[in-house]
Amino acid sequence: MLILNQREIWSALSFEEALSAMEEAFLLFEAGDFHMPDRMHAHHGDNTLLLMPCFTNQYFGTKLVSVNPENPKRNLPAIYGSMILNDTTSGEALSLMNGAALTAFRTGAVGGIGIKYTTPVNANSVGIIGTGVQGFTQALFACKVRPIKELYVFDTQQKKANEFIAKLKMELPHLKLQSCSSNIELVNKSQIIITTTTSKKAVVPDDAELIKGKHFIGIGSYKPDMHEFPAQLYPLLDKLYVDTPFAKEETGDVATALKNGLISDSQVTPISKLIASKKTIAETTSLFKSVGMALFDLVMAQKIYARAMESKIGSEIEI
Repeated sequence: MLILNQREIWSALSFEEALSAMEEAFLLFEAGDFHMPDRMHAHHGDNTLLLMPCFTNQYFGTKLVSVNPENPKRNLPAIYGSMILNDTTSGEALSLMNGAALTAFRTGAVGGIGIKYTTPVNANSVGIIGTGVQGFTQALFACKVRPIKELYVFDTQQKKANEFIAKLKMELPHLKLQSCSSNIELVNKSQIIITTTTSKKAVVPDDAELIKGKHFIGIGSYKPDMHEFPAQLYPLLDKLYVDTPFAKEETGDVATALKNGLISDSQVTPISKLIASKKTIAETTSLFKSVGMALFDLVMAQKIYARAMESKIGSEIEI
């Protein structure tokens, strides 16, 4: 079995290859050429254990993820996990990967795909609300798909925002990086706004005039009681793009909007349809909401595994 740690996962593929892998996953989803049992959730208070299996013709994989929202207060990652990749024909376990690193990498790429298909090609400013691992990864991928020149950051903890910017400067030294004193300031200055929080109330201002003409990428909320977007956003949308139809039940940003009649079921559209048609949208205001799915993990894992074997990355063990 090949063991791959965080550093090895991130070094196996380029950002462009990761984006291509996620486009491939979306096309597999649209074609239905996979088998993905329902994601299993086990909740213990605010903590969550996720079991995410998926099968394709050549591989199957299972990701175990623990999500502990209070971990950042302990200076620990909110997400831990592991990914096991198997050969579909024999069932042989081929690789064990750092699940948190895989999740961050593929979710960054999914956010990048959202930006690629739902934002103007010349958008050059991005704002990030939330300064955890996902916020950092989203920033890196955003800069690969759009000519970003200015990046704004807001977090309720100023110290975290400052540390986030210092870390980003090492990766994106050519950008103008600025911490904002409020979410209002951030939205006002940014064309694209990426939310990466686990908030139970909107982190984007509930101001129709402020948010009109902006492009939103929702990454953080993954439970029905979590909300990152305000009620006044939904009437501004032509469609609400999602990475999977499961978003209608899994995230409050879609489920609550549907329940309250802020948006219709027919408006909720899988982004895979855009990708399959090779089209981008031209809406003045847009929202792409991601909740993730096991197919993303499986496709990314198999690409990383193939490259790792080719480049002799990782450690081989017998179990």
